[in-house]
Amino acid sequence: MKHAFAFTEKTFQTASGTEGRFFSLPALAQRYANVGRLPVSLRIVLESVLRNCDGKKVLPLHVEQLAHWRPDAPRTEEVPFVVSRVVLQDFTGVPLLADLAAMRSVAAALGKQPKAIEPLVPVDLVVDHSIMVDYFGTKQALDLNMKLEFQRNQERYQFMKWGMQAFDTFGVVPPGFGIVHQVNLEYLARGVHKAKAGKDSKGRALYYPDTLVGTDSHTTMINGIGVVGWGVGGIEAEAAMLGQPVYFLTPDVVGFELTGRLREGVMATDLVLTVTEILRKEKVVGQFVEFFGEGTASLSLPDRATIGNMAPEYGATMGFFPVDDKTLDYFRGTGRTSSEIEAFEAYFRAQGLFGVPKAGDIDYSRVVRLDLGSVAPSLAGPKRPQDRIEIGDVAHKFSELFSAGPADNGFNQPHDQLTQRFRVGCGEGEQAVDAPGPKPGASRSVVEMVSNRPALESSHKHAPAVSVCDVPQGEQVLRVGNGDVLIAAITSCTNTSNPSVLLAAGLLAKKAVQAGLKVQPHIKTSLAPGSRVVTEYLTEAGLLPYLEKLGFALVGYGCTTCIGNSGDLTPELNEAIARNNLVCAAVLSGNRNFEARIHPNIKANFLASPPLVVAYAIAGTVLKDLMTEPVGQGKGGKDVYLGDIWPSSEEIQALMKFAMNGKAFRANYEKVKTEPGKLWEKIKGVAGATYTWPTSTYIAEPPFFHNFTLALPQTDAKTSPSTHAVQGARIMALFGDSITTDHISPAGAIKESSPAGQWLLAHGVQKADFNSYGSRRGNHEVMMRGTFANVRIKNLMIPPQSDGSQEEGGLTLHRSDAGKVSKMSIYDAAMQYQAVGRATVVLAGEEYGTGSSRDWAAKGTQLLGIKAVVARSFERIHRSNLVGMGVLPLQFKAGDSWQSLGLTGDEVIDIIPVPELTPQSDAQMRITRTDGSQHTVTVTLRIDTPIEVDYYQHGGILPYVLRQLLVK
Repeated sequence: MKHAFAFTEKTFQTASGTEGRFFSLPALAQRYANVGRLPVSLRIVLESVLRNCDGKKVLPLHVEQLAHWRPDAPRTEEVPFVVSRVVLQDFTGVPLLADLAAMRSVAAALGKQPKAIEPLVPVDLVVDHSIMVDYFGTKQALDLNMKLEFQRNQERYQFMKWGMQAFDTFGVVPPGFGIVHQVNLEYLARGVHKAKAGKDSKGRALYYPDTLVGTDSHTTMINGIGVVGWGVGGIEAEAAMLGQPVYFLTPDVVGFELTGRLREGVMATDLVLTVTEILRKEKVVGQFVEFFGEGTASLSLPDRATIGNMAPEYGATMGFFPVDDKTLDYFRGTGRTSSEIEAFEAYFRAQGLFGVPKAGDIDYSRVVRLDLGSVAPSLAGPKRPQDRIEIGDVAHKFSELFSAGPADNGFNQPHDQLTQRFRVGCGEGEQAVDAPGPKPGASRSVVEMVSNRPALESSHKHAPAVSVCDVPQGEQVLRVGNGDVLIAAITSCTNTSNPSVLLAAGLLAKKAVQAGLKVQPHIKTSLAPGSRVVTEYLTEAGLLPYLEKLGFALVGYGCTTCIGNSGDLTPELNEAIARNNLVCAAVLSGNRNFEARIHPNIKANFLASPPLVVAYAIAGTVLKDLMTEPVGQGKGGKDVYLGDIWPSSEEIQALMKFAMNGKAFRANYEKVKTEPGKLWEKIKGVAGATYTWPTSTYIAEPPFFHNFTLALPQTDAKTSPSTHAVQGARIMALFGDSITTDHISPAGAIKESSPAGQWLLAHGVQKADFNSYGSRRGNHEVMMRGTFANVRIKNLMIPPQSDGSQEEGGLTLHRSDAGKVSKMSIYDAAMQYQAVGRATVVLAGEEYGTGSSRDWAAKGTQLLGIKAVVARSFERIHRSNLVGMGVLPLQFKAGDSWQSLGLTGDEVIDIIPVPELTPQSDAQMRITRTDGSQHTVTVTLRIDTPIEVDYYQHGGILPYVLRQLLVK
């Protein structure tokens, strides 16, 4: 069959004379003149739609609609986007692999060929979420942490090994190589792809741009090198792997013009926190953001990638940077071959996509502007990444929030307790410090703090030594107080892929050590680079020993603290925090700082550049103003200020030569296949096309295909005014604004008393072997018990406590049909409601589902029997995932909320959409109160596209795709 746009197939030539074929956007522009004014990111999407126009999944109409994109048009049309590849991280990748394995089991049971379930595009899984910071502050920490990682995750890694041999296009980057997004930038990204099949009569291959989706919201880091891609849930990624287009509404594209230059002393982190603050206020959720202008052209590629990485934090689908000479330089510096780079440049020039646009070149939906010269050193927190604070205001802001109420994002503590300090190890009855032996897995203990270091309590102006128990004369003890920094971590993909900020951290550490500054040993310090290359260039530059001297020893190559894998504090510190209700702090170079994410007992979490992480570790508190007060006392008790140790841009630039070494990058990544590591080589998985599902508390056959039939399930329309109505539902929870996927999805440590902890104990797992929720994402029994179990989540259905504060934790009020009301865990209530066939719903405020693209936030919701979520607004990925799991997302009309409707949680809810499930149509929500009165309110059905209607009618995207593959 002839291609509908065959006239656009042209050829291009590289500098060395290689010819290739491509679908030409300039040729398409001869028919649709508007194409030449489209944003660069949209043109790359248009190329995919054009190339994959087959008259079935992608129609000529789709090409025409996108070619006619207008900046201010209504967004009602969907784009079928076929991506070039898929990237997974292990926490989200393992359950996805489990779903694929379950699909093969279903195929075999139905007498179909299991190999019909096979990824049709390359899939790479990078193991980066499993390592935890158990050991720190020692050169042995990396080796010790990795041994624990393999011990804990052996069953998961065996399952991955099965996947590697079962699927032809599924590859794994083993533990210890780096964070998925940095590995993606440095190794996996190709710039352009060359089709393996379909050469013409002259032997010319077809070339096309690198595009992807990934099962981590920070997949957008790849936007920094001109690659169109974003994070999706594992549910959508699975469909993309199996040949389905990624469908999304034609987006608005916001142009972000950068002008000027960054000032001396300002880091890329400061810039990205400023961009995040600006774009959150601009409400760019679901939109593309595209950077342009002379300021954009001046940014290094790692700086661009840092900004692209934070797109989920400012709410955009992407934060895109076009390809230019700096992109090519980065490819050279990271070891790509000359032929790859030649093809990359020639292709993008032939498409008219090379270079950063200038003002006026492109038609954007609207334009936002920032003078880079206005950016100041900043942190963000203490609970959200968009809450930027200039460094000189941090101490004041923390003091203000300490006693502010929950409505103001505060901690609701008495102001007169701000500066109190409490002795660690002093428990009930004011007992003296007990001196237990070192806790296994901790390289520093309270014993060492007391016996090996002479003056451990902070000595800043704001924290006079106030103790609640007597101290024997002459004894040195540890005291903690509000604002104390207890975790300081150079971590996460956002910053550890950027040599300038890591070299700056190393230089600051060097100056600090030379000045005689130290970090107190009770502060959990860690260095977790995104790539082995980082360690290499820090070593070559002579900076790693200084970081180690301050406690920032290498703890692993992975996300660590940024995703809550910070490891625990000592029991004595945990006890002191809990007993005295302290608001202590973590400072990390991460991208997420939501409540309870970093550590369940650390309530204030601040994002900062790597050098500021080191500086705050030295200062030991966020109550010190680092712009006016000394960071600490150095040699001879001399005050040392931040300006004394802050590196200059010239000093940083002088060391950049160590960071971009193509040979070093090639040598490192060749080891993925040749030397993956002895621990990985010892892992053995089962063989065969189908998985045997051995008994495991890590991996279990998911229930999403139970009772699966090849025929579409039918609903009896006679018994309901709508075939998809939710009737007689109880309210499971009433939530406020900014409920994140960290609140919803099981994450972090598993408490022994929780439903998940009790299940593990019942199955013979000891508390020491619980591991994290993330590591057990392949077992639905654990995950459904941990859904809505976050220790900081607040179900507003539960009345406030006597002091006006809201009880925290995954609790609800269960209402039996007999009228009995009982407070219990959301999981237990869900099981009781399901036992009597009672549906449930959740009601929430703004930005429901913000955060990481965790498919278990939707999977767990579905398994708990929650049929609908009604919110004031949704985060893009989570809304899509709810539809993909057969849960109805609905949105209150402007001005409406569950509060304005006077809901308390004891009502019964009916939701009646139109039978056709017309995208974004009106639905009726009928509220029946305890007195029998009824009230009906109109809400918007947030099934946004026609394909989502199909997904929902099939019971979710997974059954839909499975039927597509098996009914042929």
